[in-house]
Amino acid sequence: MILEVAILQVRAGLADSFEASFKEASQMISSMKGYVHHELQRCLEAQNKYLLLVKWETLEDHTEGFRGSTEYLEWKRLLHHYYDPFPVVEHYTNIEL
Repeated sequence: MILEVAILQVRAGLADSFEASFKEASQMISSMKGYVHHELQRCLEAQNKYLLLVKWETLEDHTEGFRGSTEYLEWKRLLHHYYDPFPVVEHYTNIEL
């Protein structure tokens, strides 16, 4: 299992519109091969800051499958214009304790 993590800085004044667009975009990502779960969290301390967490079965399900798909083109169209700066996306794996 892979956890994709992105901190999203949304342009001032666009939070409501971003959240509506994200709800629409969620339907695309959740239909992808290897998708497990996702959530979007809004920061309480910093206005217009969000945390996106997506669980994938494999790294390639995200980096090749989703990002190489037509669904990703629509995801980009719906969401990428909201970000400033553009987010850094990182991937994590669980450590068994």
